[in-house]
Amino acid sequence: MRDRILTTVLAVSAAAAAMVTASPASAAGSVSIAEIYYNSPGSDTRSNTSLNAEWVRIKNTTSKPVSLKSWTLTDNTGYKYTFGTYTLAAGKTVKIHTGQGRDTATDRYQNRRAYVWNNDKDKATLRTSTAKVWDTCSYNNAARSSVAC
Repeated sequence: MRDRILTTVLAVSAAAAAMVTASPASAAGSVSIAEIYYNSPGSDTRSNTSLNAEWVRIKNTTSKPVSLKSWTLTDNTGYKYTFGTYTLAAGKTVKIHTGQGRDTATDRYQNRRAYVWNNDKDKATLRTSTAKVWDTCSYNNAARSSVAC
């Protein structure tokens, strides 16, 4: 009887250990907000150069490409950038610039004529195509220009 109980306990423990080691997706990598450059250099003139120096960098740390089609990036005020058809390659990053430009694999543009990210504090939220909050990054430091997330 005692051997049977011990065998059952060991089997349950082994099953639980297997579930724990296999489960977290973060162990295999993820898509996340890596950095926000919220205070572009110089004075805020709303020039396209200044607007494009304000950006959010998103990184794919997985070993597979990830489709970001219909994912969104928002700030605390509710300004929203929605990805069109776009796939972020494995191990790569993409910068989402505030201003205008031609989209490439490494740079996407919101095509705005005004700043999105506050120079003192704000919060970036990355959501999936089903509106699930995937990642967030906040900052509260007017003395800096950027934050690593």
